Amino acid sequence: MSTYLVAGGAGFIGSNLCEKLLSEGAQVICIDNLITGSESNVSSFFSNTNFIFINHDIIKGVPVISGEITGIFHLASPASPNAKSSRSYMAYPIETLMVNSQGTKNLLDFAKEKKASFLYASSSEIYGDPTISPQSEDCFGNVNPIGPRSVYDEGKRFGESLCMTYYRKFGLNVRIARIFNTYGEEMQKDDGRVVSNFIIQALKNDKITVYGDGNQTRSFCYIDDLVDGLIAAIKKNVSGQVINLGNPEEYRIIDLAQKIKTLVKSESQIIHEELPEDDPHQRKPDISKAQKLLNFHPKVALDEGLKKTIEYFRGL
Repeated sequence: MSTYLVAGGAGFIGSNLCEKLLSEGAQVICIDNLITGSESNVSSFFSNTNFIFINHDIIKGVPVISGEITGIFHLASPASPNAKSSRSYMAYPIETLMVNSQGTKNLLDFAKEKKASFLYASSSEIYGDPTISPQSEDCFGNVNPIGPRSVYDEGKRFGESLCMTYYRKFGLNVRIARIFNTYGEEMQKDDGRVVSNFIIQALKNDKITVYGDGNQTRSFCYIDDLVDGLIAAIKKNVSGQVINLGNPEEYRIIDLAQKIKTLVKSESQIIHEELPEDDPHQRKPDISKAQKLLNFHPKVALDEGLKKTIEYFRGL
């Protein structure tokens, strides 16, 4: 039986990943300190004898875990950029920097000890406000190293550097997944991400808040597609590779707001507020590398994924 450790496993992406791994018959050890994740995301797995939950902060080290470990997924980090959300990396700036530095080193040392495959969940934030589009893995990025978003941007960039150092120095079996905007079930309604914000506002018939003029673009990947990509990445022989994972279909934020308003049949008014500092103007992944190495092809169209996500939030 394969055994996977998922750091940050009670978060949005992590909990969906745990569910998929369990459905494939794997044993899953989920570690999360729950500062932005939620135990409710994984509580339905507690009756599964193949699932172990450990409430722990990996910044302090990795708990003693006996037996073989097939692979380690490092998804432990606050991820939302919304300064108004209590779950954002703006609310946990030191923790964000430390979990992507010291936390990453702790997990890499553990992977080295266990001779396990390692996947670091990086981010499209690596590219900052990109100067070219679509963004391919050889882009160095256009990042403000001291801006308010730098705790996440530079944290991820340092984490990537650390992973590649362990690959070069120790031959560790590592790969880096640069994750673009992802949405779907198990998102927290107060996480501050654009999809959840718009859906919650639309369901309540509150004003839908668009930052800036709304002409900035993002590409949205449904969670099931992303999870398939993450699992393929850790199972394939792609050690030392950096791979974009996302959906290359590009949408203006104002169009996303209108689409969600229409799907919800909301009476909300769309309003505009000031664009946050260093907010990127464009995001569109080049996924040709993922297609070639992982056979990664996102299947869920935006309208279909949004309908599922809207129903999930209605249920809350």
